[in-house]
Amino acid sequence: MALRSEGLMLISETLPLALFVLVSTMSPGGATTVATASGAHFGYRRSLPLISGIALGLASMAAFAALGLSSFLLAFPSLQLAMKLIGSVYLLWLALKTARSGPPRLGASIARPTRFIGAVLLVWYNPKGWAMTLGAAASFASLAAGQGTLAVLLGSSFGLAALLSLSIWCLGGLVLAKLLTTDTQWHVLNALLGLLLAASIVPMWLEG
Repeated sequence: MALRSEGLMLISETLPLALFVLVSTMSPGGATTVATASGAHFGYRRSLPLISGIALGLASMAAFAALGLSSFLLAFPSLQLAMKLIGSVYLLWLALKTARSGPPRLGASIARPTRFIGAVLLVWYNPKGWAMTLGAAASFASLAAGQGTLAVLLGSSFGLAALLSLSIWCLGGLVLAKLLTTDTQWHVLNALLGLLLAASIVPMWLEG
């Protein structure tokens, strides 16, 4: 009976964290748009480096936030500005590349999805992500006995949630690829995805 009550208590304490990371990772944004476009053009298997890179990037950010590194980074306005500039330029480049794409040429050797390292950097250069994980570390610090334990908890939570949510978005792109039959439809989709990716930069600057 005691074990059952402890289990229910653990679930009730961790459920808010689970909901937070799921909503955070499932919400439309730059990463989800890139995952959708990659799924549409390259399929799920070839998009795995992208998905795993973003998941690892977010997991490491959450772990660093629990250890206090993100508060150090956010304490320097000049560093935040540099991160925003680099991240914005990279996202704009991806948006332009996506918008100018035509129908997928899966058999062409030049066709290549975003690589693992590029996916990690896509996350790390976003100060909004650091602020989000710092907020999670502050809000759910009571779930762990120390910073190390909290780092493992948040890192694993954000990493697994990102793998799940980005896989869903990627598979959604794969479904779109099966529905589109003409070059015009592909050009419209790519232009829309490019615009959405470019638009994801705006909140990064509006939030300070």
